[in-house]
Order: sequence, then C-alpha cells, then structure tokens
Amino acid sequence: MKAIVAVDKKWGIGKDNDLLFSIPEDMKFFRQTTKDKVVIMGSNTLKSFPNGNPLKNRINIVLSTKLKRDDCVVVDSIEQLAKEIKKYPKDDVFLIGGAMLYKTLLPYCTEALVTKVDADGGAQVFFENLDLLDGWVMEKESDELESNGYKIKFTTYKNNLVKDI
Repeated sequence: MKAIVAVDKKWGIGKDNDLLFSIPEDMKFFRQTTKDKVVIMGSNTLKSFPNGNPLKNRINIVLSTKLKRDDCVVVDSIEQLAKEIKKYPKDDVFLIGGAMLYKTLLPYCTEALVTKVDADGGAQVFFENLDLLDGWVMEKESDELESNGYKIKFTTYKNNLVKDI
C-alpha cells in the first residue's frame, strides 16, 4: 500500500473537509497514478468528493462503521480492510485520506507520494512530517514547477520500517 497526498509547507492537508489548494498538475498526477487502481479512504474524504460520489475508474474502499453504500466497498475495521486489500497487488493500493486514516495506516505503507506545495494553506488537519519520522527517507524529488500560481515538487518517500497489515 502507498499513501498519496498533497501537503503545504507545514505538512497541512486540509481545511473544512476540503483540499487546501486547487492545483491542476497535482490533480492530473493523482488521476494518472490512481486510475484503474484501488483507493482507500475514510467517510469524510468520500463526502468531500463532488456529490459525495466515489472516484470513477477505481475500486473505492471506505473505512467506516456507519456508512452503508452499494457504489463502493465499505469495511468497518482495520482487520476487514487488511483482508480486502490482500485481494489486490500491493502496488495498486493507494491510501488517499483523510488525516486520521493517514495517521493510522501510514506505518503499513511502503511509500508515500507527496506533492509539496510551497505555500501555507491555513490547514486544520495535517500529514505526518516524513522528514522527521523514523524509517522514512525521501528517495525522489522532482524539479520545482508552477501550477495555478503555486510552486510544487513531486516527491517519493520510502518507508524502511513497514509493518505488515
């Protein structure tokens, strides 16, 4: 399993159950990376999508004890999630949020694909600062590019202390 996220310079990821920024290059990267793959999210992340609908062209898995839906796979525990994701190749499974799910499942991720935005989005929720977390090492960093007025870099972090889910 891999995490995929966009963070501001304070590792902020969201505010008012929405993204901090509208960055076309990051959205394009997200779409290309997760298309025809499996995405894992919490129910608030699902609610944040247009009309609260699952993402198209992906298998959507939602971890929730309250949600009942037929248009995505709903699991109500980490144990159930572990069983479900074992059905798919590890490299095809992406954790896409929100903050609590990232924090809970990050130790089980082999990689984190982090789009770093050189701005302060006034975030209310944050991603772990991987530069300070044991076992996490930045393996790749793109050149800086600009999208919708924001300077961004695409980075890949590797987890050298992956736990089995």
